[in-house]
Amino acid sequence: MKPLPADPKDTPGRVEPPGPGGPIDRSRAGVVLIVDDVPDNLAVLHDALDEAGYTVLVATDGASALRRAAETDPDIVLLDAVMPGIDGFEVARRLKAGPETAHIPIVFMTGLTDTEHVLAAFDAGGVDYVTKPIRPPEVLARMAAHMQAARQARQARNALDAYGHATIALRVGAGRAQLVWQTPLARQWLPAYFDTVPDEVPAALLDWLRAAEQGREVRPLTLARGARQLVCTLQGRTVDEDWLVVLREVSDAATVEATMLAFRLTLRESEVLYWVAKGKTNRDIGDILGSSPATVKKHLERVYEKLGVETRTAAAALAMQKVRALNPG
Repeated sequence: MKPLPADPKDTPGRVEPPGPGGPIDRSRAGVVLIVDDVPDNLAVLHDALDEAGYTVLVATDGASALRRAAETDPDIVLLDAVMPGIDGFEVARRLKAGPETAHIPIVFMTGLTDTEHVLAAFDAGGVDYVTKPIRPPEVLARMAAHMQAARQARQARNALDAYGHATIALRVGAGRAQLVWQTPLARQWLPAYFDTVPDEVPAALLDWLRAAEQGREVRPLTLARGARQLVCTLQGRTVDEDWLVVLREVSDAATVEATMLAFRLTLRESEVLYWVAKGKTNRDIGDILGSSPATVKKHLERVYEKLGVETRTAAAALAMQKVRALNPG
């Protein structure tokens, strides 16, 4: 048996160097993170997985396991249940609580075969478990099945992004909501439109979902940023009773550009005119564009002057007439 290197860099292409910038060979059978505080267990699994064509990452405690999973996005985690400090059950719960790592299948490795410990492994988010002493052929067989299912799910989610439809799954509890998973495009759009930090469930989205939880009919939720809008549509519930929401971005940038060129407006003046035509008040427009109502009023006064009109209604009508003339289809 080959000794497990003290420094992961001693095995180029097999064990990823520590730190977020280390290269990972993803051209092999898959990337596996093994988490165990016993060097002999790590060595046995490392050799077997390496021979089977996997890229192997290792962690010897719960904290480093969480860090490495977040940095490297492994295809699967083989997780020791009993470790000092943060044990395997808590590591699994934290991985499943994070939208960026929730999709990673977790196979527990444990010498605890009592029913309560097996149930604890599944309750923490594990998809399977193997008992110690570890038998590598059994581990490889179980891994292959779970990795295939996880890859198919990930490909389906990424396909939605490719067609401009981002997707999120949310779990709504009594006191809070959790993002169970989200596609990469959703992770980009949510903070941009809701002014929240990544992975946080926006309050407006939560209120919208709570209405659905109460059995009320909910219309699509729409948010605007300039001439762009994010439309959130409720698609129902998953088999896990999580809410599935599809996000779609709609842009009227072409309309804004058309009125800007036709009336020689600035971009901000054209945006203000666009939202006036949509029936928004100065306060609404200020909220959308990140300006004060007084600033919107000044832009609108310049728009009136350039269009040769005196009222909001006349400005909106002229704008819509010009856009229809420029885009007769």
